[in-house]
Amino acid sequence: MKKFIQTYGVAFLIVAIYAFVKLPVLRFDFISCISVLIIFFGIAGILDMMLDRGEKTSKIAKYNFSIAIILIIYSIAAPFIASSPILHAKSYRNLIGEVKESEFSKDVSPVNTNNIRVVDEDMAMKLGDKKLGEVPALGSVSKLGKFHIQSVKGELYWVAPLVHRDIIKWITSLDGTNGYVMVSASNPQDVRLVQEIDNKPVKIVYQPEAYFLQDLHRHMYVKGIMDVGMTDFTLEINDEGRPYWVASLYEHKIGYSGANAVGVATVDAETGETKRYSIKDAPKWIDRIQPQEFVTNQINDWGLYIKGFLNSVISEEGVLVPTEGTSLVYGNDNKAYWYTGITSSGGDESTIGFMLVDTRTKEAKLYKQPGATETAAMRSAEGKVQEKNYEATFPVMYNILGKPTYVSSLKDKAGLVKMVSFVSVEDFSVLGLGESKEEALRNYREVLASKGNNIKIENDTTTDKLEGSITRISPDVKSGNTFYYMTLDSNESIIFNATSKVSTEIPLTVVGDKVKITYQKGEKGFVDIVEFDNLTLGSQPEANNKQTTEEKNIEEKTTNEAENIKQ
Repeated sequence: MKKFIQTYGVAFLIVAIYAFVKLPVLRFDFISCISVLIIFFGIAGILDMMLDRGEKTSKIAKYNFSIAIILIIYSIAAPFIASSPILHAKSYRNLIGEVKESEFSKDVSPVNTNNIRVVDEDMAMKLGDKKLGEVPALGSVSKLGKFHIQSVKGELYWVAPLVHRDIIKWITSLDGTNGYVMVSASNPQDVRLVQEIDNKPVKIVYQPEAYFLQDLHRHMYVKGIMDVGMTDFTLEINDEGRPYWVASLYEHKIGYSGANAVGVATVDAETGETKRYSIKDAPKWIDRIQPQEFVTNQINDWGLYIKGFLNSVISEEGVLVPTEGTSLVYGNDNKAYWYTGITSSGGDESTIGFMLVDTRTKEAKLYKQPGATETAAMRSAEGKVQEKNYEATFPVMYNILGKPTYVSSLKDKAGLVKMVSFVSVEDFSVLGLGESKEEALRNYREVLASKGNNIKIENDTTTDKLEGSITRISPDVKSGNTFYYMTLDSNESIIFNATSKVSTEIPLTVVGDKVKITYQKGEKGFVDIVEFDNLTLGSQPEANNKQTTEEKNIEEKTTNEAENIKQ
């Protein structure tokens, strides 16, 4: 009995140390759990042989080795039988769940130009590093962690924690690093280093770059999250600005494969308080529960195994694949979606539609709308200004004027944003460029109108309407184009401008005319007119018609009187 306790007790202790270091998931649909059992029985067999004074190996040692060997064989054979797509192609296809066809304009609300993001992750890192360099000595002990985009009180920000540079810096800063950096996704000038909340210092104690019990993954494991997989460790802030680590929890749905998110866990970055939630009960400020990698893999399997495994490798009939790259977009009620284009196997620059997957619930919707891939849109934007050698960032899709539109930034070699491009998903030759979002939108609107597109102004949240009389109007020629500047008595603080492309009535307009305009709101200085209607010019034909009718009546009356006299 004593030997039995010694053998298995020491084996258990060694395995516990191994688990503390390697953090295996203790459930049978993870190979790491099988590995723990192999190590346990293997060590137990070795210890039993060491403690056995006899010349022959004891039966208990043989049993332990036999179990270890059986588990090794099982760990090799079981994943193929239980997880191979050759045998389970249908299960892989259905892992994404039901894919519903829907209408884009219903699910993704029109966006205001102020909320369009022009800052990508690379630029956020540069702006964050610059902000970090403004604080003496801070950059020597800390560095920026990975940036993740998220919605904070309805606005999009890139958020990254300050993390330890190395183990030496960790030892000298056991109380944690000093805060996090926020970079506005729509305004490169809005960069914040948050080190205090309510006059109390913000400390990032638990983080992936820490060690021992301050290591984020190990801390969560010790707190009891060892029966489920953990991935996608992301620093998110709640509405009060308090930083939390958020990790997606997952299980395997197809044997030892088919990773699928089942919940989320949060860790207070300072106190280490750990909470576990189901998908349904997760706090609303958490943007992502479904990891991007999981969603991409599941979309790929959905399109790849549409007619089984053999079809996916031989004829590829009907096979669909996601386009290169995935982006995060926001729809109605500030919901977040993973976006990717869907193209046929072998497709190059065209798509058959695109898919949006809810980042929390994994609800998937397919929009069958042929168009351009993200790469084709980037090339189109770069080709428009090829002499400048600008590079386009990976585009984000928005609902612009009721149409799906790729929006990306054009950066110079230094990584600075020089221009913004709006490219139609339906036709990548339809694009608008500008040095600002407002200018790019104005040019995009003009190109759409010139191509005969039905622009849905009622869905355009970037515009407003105004009616009044012209108090001043004057033309000005710039680069061969005539711009008309005007003010209205209903709001003389704004100077409106437009060209005859907007309306042929503008060159005929004079002071005193009553007009009705739709204009680009939110701009400073000169405000662009989107629609123009001269109500005075519109009423003149009616007046002329009225006058002509009266003249005809007088003429008819005179003729009748003359005929009566003759009679």
